[in-house]
Amino acid sequence: MRIIATMRHPAIYIMASGTNGINSTLYIGVTSNLVQRVWQHRTSACDGFTRRYGCTRLVHFEQYDDMLTAIAREKQLKNVTRRRNWP
Repeated sequence: MRIIATMRHPAIYIMASGTNGINSTLYIGVTSNLVQRVWQHRTSACDGFTRRYGCTRLVHFEQYDDMLTAIAREKQLKNVTRRRNWP
């Protein structure tokens, strides 16, 4: 995969807190400008979940041709992680 910084491409991304992956908090999001959005998370430019829990490391991303496909994938990932956390 490659990131094209000058063009907008829909993408899903996963940000994590911590450095070792153990007991990390994960955040799954979708954006049309991955570079800008990751910068916003790393610099705590916006209030919200990632600032509160310190999710500043990009651990995964997937780029798509259209936003509807990216949103569907984001919902799929969020559903899987929520199901996994329930007994």
